[in-house]
Amino acid sequence: MPPKSDSVEGIVLNFVNEQNRPLNSQNVADALQKFSLKKTAVQKGLDALADSGQISFKEYGKQKIYLARQDQFDIPNGEELEEMKKANSKLQEELAEQKKITSEVESEIKGLQSNLTLEEIRSKEARLQSEVQEMEEKLKKLQSGVILVKPEDKKIIEETFSEKANQWRKRKRMFKELWDNITENSPKDQKEFKEELGLEYDEDVDVNFQPYSEMLASLNKRRKVSR
Repeated sequence: MPPKSDSVEGIVLNFVNEQNRPLNSQNVADALQKFSLKKTAVQKGLDALADSGQISFKEYGKQKIYLARQDQFDIPNGEELEEMKKANSKLQEELAEQKKITSEVESEIKGLQSNLTLEEIRSKEARLQSEVQEMEEKLKKLQSGVILVKPEDKKIIEETFSEKANQWRKRKRMFKELWDNITENSPKDQKEFKEELGLEYDEDVDVNFQPYSEMLASLNKRRKVSR
């Protein structure tokens, strides 16, 4: 008589039949932890099922290997196996075709999402026209000889930029030296370690120091010439 489905033996029997592969008691106990079954209870259940002939088992030294009884399953013959192989092959082809279609549709959706709507185009056009008008007005003032930035304001801006750029460069160098010391003998992958610590390089946020470095060099050069 088969055990109740919610009993220890019932749960173990159902699992062994579902797996239909060689299992030891540890395999079963690990898999059935979700039912709060201890290994001792699982072992007793396996032995009881084996003694009653509901599952098969073989002994290899001190270890027992358990297996679902094969006579309860419908085993296909050679012709049926061949038909199953053909059906599987056909399904694989259909799956590949569906994946291809899905990929094409997703690509098309992404393309459509990247296009601007008519409202967005009009808004962008208005913004660009405003920027063009503002730049044209500045150009007219420059052409007429009007000084847009006072010399004292320009000096303050240049000094502030120089200070911030130098701090940026100094901190980049300090971080690199510190990072190299930390990771020199570390077995961890540097990229994974960086993500684990929540660190971001300038490049990770699309920031490049090089243009600012060149501007700083040009500024320093102009200062030397003007002295």
